[in-house]
Amino acid sequence: MTRGGKDKDRESGPERKCIATGEVRPKAELIRFVVGPDDQLVPDLAEKLPGRGIWVTATRAALETAVKKNMFHRAAKTQLRVSETLVSDLEQQLARRVVDLISLSRKSGVAVSGYEKVKDSLSKEVAEVLLQATDGSSRGKSKLSTPHYGHYIDWLTADELGMAFGRQTVIHAALGAGGLTQRVVEEAQRLKGFRIGTSDAKTAAGAAGKENRAK
Repeated sequence: MTRGGKDKDRESGPERKCIATGEVRPKAELIRFVVGPDDQLVPDLAEKLPGRGIWVTATRAALETAVKKNMFHRAAKTQLRVSETLVSDLEQQLARRVVDLISLSRKSGVAVSGYEKVKDSLSKEVAEVLLQATDGSSRGKSKLSTPHYGHYIDWLTADELGMAFGRQTVIHAALGAGGLTQRVVEEAQRLKGFRIGTSDAKTAAGAAGKENRAK
């Protein structure tokens, strides 16, 4: 961060300051908000809306703090209209983004689902991301291990994974390299901040990987 208090871009990519925690973090770990029509606070998940961005760490705790302590009003220097269901609505929007990205990955041939296909992808070291439904059987999930130096995502439900693959439910899935895989990982980490409590991609993925490999 510069002496003037402005954020700067570092080797890890663009960084922004969270209004709730005061921490400077990579943009991938935060959520951008803008002031919309009629002074309505609007989440800008795609980071494309016009206007000055207001950034909050992608966790439920940070967003709840920003709302409770009127930090959005201070950052925007005006009285904003903030939806009473902002937190829950944002979680649903984040989940939908992850599901849509996985669906696109499936259509491009990068994603597979089903225990045997996922097991085969892992054994051939093709998979870079292992996804397992949070409400799936612990015994069944323990039979598959996170790819070495890969990522493990287990905070989507079987119904949500099912939507991504055009099925009623899916318990096991995997993503290969390339395509939208990195975007899936980044968006999933932001969702994790609302469902588990952290959006730190490196820490979260590393801890999950070690835990899953230990099973």
